Amino acid sequence: MAEPAVDYAAVFQALPGAVALVTPQLIFADANAEFLRLRGLPREQVVGRFLPEDQPENNSAEPLLLRVLASLRRAVDTGERSTVALQRVDVEDDDQPGVWHERYFNVTNIPVFGPDGRMTLLLHRLEDVTELIRARDVALTLQEAMLPAPRPVGRHSAAVRYRPAAQALNVAGDWYDLVDLPGDRIAVAVGDVVGHGLPAACIMGQLRSALTAASLDPEGPARALEVLGLYARTIDGAENTTVATAFIDWENHTITYSSAGHPPPVLLHRDGTVEFLDQATDPPLAARPQHGPRIQAVAAFHEGAVLVLYTDGLIERRGEDIDTGLARLADSLARHRAGDPEALADAVLTDLLPPGDATDDTALVILRL
Repeated sequence: MAEPAVDYAAVFQALPGAVALVTPQLIFADANAEFLRLRGLPREQVVGRFLPEDQPENNSAEPLLLRVLASLRRAVDTGERSTVALQRVDVEDDDQPGVWHERYFNVTNIPVFGPDGRMTLLLHRLEDVTELIRARDVALTLQEAMLPAPRPVGRHSAAVRYRPAAQALNVAGDWYDLVDLPGDRIAVAVGDVVGHGLPAACIMGQLRSALTAASLDPEGPARALEVLGLYARTIDGAENTTVATAFIDWENHTITYSSAGHPPPVLLHRDGTVEFLDQATDPPLAARPQHGPRIQAVAAFHEGAVLVLYTDGLIERRGEDIDTGLARLADSLARHRAGDPEALADAVLTDLLPPGDATDDTALVILRL
């Protein structure tokens, strides 16, 4: 049976995304209907024209044009895909001349090669991600509203940070909390809900509030996580959440801690020695078929030490062993140990999350003991 003929020109025009074909000399060879609609131009004003001539006449478009041209030339020079992510452009309203709307685009340029291996065209794709950005902003606002504001904890100084992933379109469910306990004690916790967006932010808020209440149980952090695990089983999407919590007792100079599948807290001693608190790690919340008790461990500290809790976005990188990230964190803490919690938090983020390099959200708590 003969294979049906495919009308690729019709397929190109029917693509739901905005796509144009550009020659290596940056001349438009074709554009599909969605590209023309997005640009607000008829086909005869696009095809055959030099790409820089085909730009909207508004100030916000000029920086985008320069980045797009650089990306196209990079694709021509290297023969590899080139992307320009999350660029803002003000677009005039079709129905209200003179009214402009803020829009966000991803731009991708993909080389197309002929049978002889020579580059013949570039596939130039515009992806309107404005609605995704707006949804992310809503989720970020909700998440920030549910996270506690930085504040002194008793007589002890603490620094907290939340860093969203670079160029991410969805907020994650990372959180932190500090809770005053009876006596000269506090509870510190960080957690990470699986997933992104508003659902993860909502689950995060419920779990953080529940853990705050459970931390008042005098039996300690293991019991608090046990209660939280029971609660997590009643919330869709809360399973496999990771949490680490530590109860600090200044009268006895001890840290009692427990972890539900979370990266270990770090105890930075005054001499620069770094101790990972990894002796009380159980599976994430609601991950086991049957609910069961959790374990906890105790570590001693001297006045002036530093306790650090964080989420995995601080240390994990694709294709890299987690021990490498933990070593990077330990090195940064040791080098900057003389700083106060605020300075130390900034230094750690600078060392471990260079601008534009974070691939996951990060929560961080640093407490001088």
